[in-house]
Amino acid sequence: MGIRQTQSFKIQAVEKALSRSVQTSLQEVADSLGVGYSTLGKWISKSRKHELESSNALMKTKEKRPQDWSLEERLNMVITCASLDEEKMNAYCREQGIYSHHVMQWKKEFTHADSSTSKANTRAELKELKVQNKQLTKELNRKEKALAETAALLVLQKKVNIIWGNSEGGLQ
Repeated sequence: MGIRQTQSFKIQAVEKALSRSVQTSLQEVADSLGVGYSTLGKWISKSRKHELESSNALMKTKEKRPQDWSLEERLNMVITCASLDEEKMNAYCREQGIYSHHVMQWKKEFTHADSSTSKANTRAELKELKVQNKQLTKELNRKEKALAETAALLVLQKKVNIIWGNSEGGLQ
């Protein structure tokens, strides 16, 4: 039979599993803790049913995984933690239900925008701007031709009026 884990260890394991990054699987968390995947799954299930002993406030904050935080919440957390030393930052992060490495990752993401997505966005925007530019150029050329035609008709009208006399006055 396996080693019996303390209640505190189970709670910390669940917290780690719920606050894992998007790239980390539950299996990887279980392996890093040295427990079985199904065991960790049972602990998570029990914690959701509030069967693991823990303060309710702590479990409520842990329900929200780091990837569930909005960009605004992440930015606010990065700004708040910027003025804290490492020990205070770790304590504050625990209160918020995340680890300090999440804040460091968010800071990195904000300061070094993912170039692949920004390049893709830039390419899409560039393509859209080219299409729009082509349409506007086509419309401008059409309007310039219409304006030139109208100007030519006005010149002809003036010449006709000069040659045949003013149409408003009638023939003399």
